[in-house]
Amino acid sequence: MKIGITCYPTYGGSGAMATELGLKLAERGHETHFISYAQPFRFDGFKERVYLHEVEMEQYPLFEHPPYTLALAVAIHDTVVREGLDIIHVHYAIPHATSAWVALQMLEDQAGPPLVTTLHGTDVTLVGLHPSFHEITRFSILRSQGITAVSNYLKEVTERDFGVPEGRIRVIPNFVDTTRFKRDRDPCHRSSLAPGGEKILMHVSNFRPVKRVVDIIEIFAGIRRKEPVRLVMVGDGPDRPKAAERAKELGVAGDVVFLGKHASVDELLACADLFIMTSDSESFGLAALEALSCGAPVVGYRAGGITEVVAHGEAGYLVPVGDIEAATESALMLLQDGKQWARFSEAGRALAVERFSVDRVLPEYERYYAEVRGSGEPGVRAVS
Repeated sequence: MKIGITCYPTYGGSGAMATELGLKLAERGHETHFISYAQPFRFDGFKERVYLHEVEMEQYPLFEHPPYTLALAVAIHDTVVREGLDIIHVHYAIPHATSAWVALQMLEDQAGPPLVTTLHGTDVTLVGLHPSFHEITRFSILRSQGITAVSNYLKEVTERDFGVPEGRIRVIPNFVDTTRFKRDRDPCHRSSLAPGGEKILMHVSNFRPVKRVVDIIEIFAGIRRKEPVRLVMVGDGPDRPKAAERAKELGVAGDVVFLGKHASVDELLACADLFIMTSDSESFGLAALEALSCGAPVVGYRAGGITEVVAHGEAGYLVPVGDIEAATESALMLLQDGKQWARFSEAGRALAVERFSVDRVLPEYERYYAEVRGSGEPGVRAVS
């Protein structure tokens, strides 16, 4: 199949997952066409059967903000016509599903490929719920011939908040390449990240307010009082300065490493002893899954779809949102008990391999594409 994929190319779970999906589909013999305003951050180097079509946006004095949604619609339309795509797969309902629907309307009497929209989280739990966007979000979701969500939690939220009929949304979880994300792989940067032989706590995100990265500093400070540990913060975003300032206030700044954005997080997670995730809400928790695949138990907040990824009491501990004391105690239990840590590490790795590996999840997308191409569901060309 020829598959067009649109995603945000920036640092974050949805873009990472969409990019990995396209690259893995190409490895399985499909032709992948990324349609985006920049090269996705996990797409580097030449890959066979992988193409990038950049959205061209011009600056006009008339527009305060460049019309990305319309420019994307044109780019999708042109790629469909020129490349003969069999599927358009967009990640995030707003604005990508909207742009794809417009692109397919531009085909007029020509038959177009079906549209599959994957919901990742904030497109429906935050942006889509805003009164300014609710109706266009609902419209765009329902005009997609295929709708997937990365967790049962997100599926249920979308059905409830946007009136999507039961049975329209297929849950296909995020996946992890367990051949890349594995413990103690080479290179491993433990000697650089923890030169004194300390254990390593790690967090990976885009540092938005929903991630509550200041809570991570608080948890780390509590652990640091009892255990020699280092905290490695991977990523960047608006709350990074707050986290850095809090580390100074608590006197632990010397043991906190802010690495910024990294595409090769597999190299870093390979030497993590514990992964911390303190989000207000997680639709899935891709970074947590990648940590589990690397044998790093997860301590996090029990919020949203992460409960479908981290087996509480087996591969990690999930505590109520904001309960810094409980998270600290849970982390210390794992760090101070080598046998328990080993059990949790093995269980997390097994969970990643058995439920979320590429070989398990990717065929689900292939079957769904085939199903949608042959379905008679209300489609992207529908106007009613």
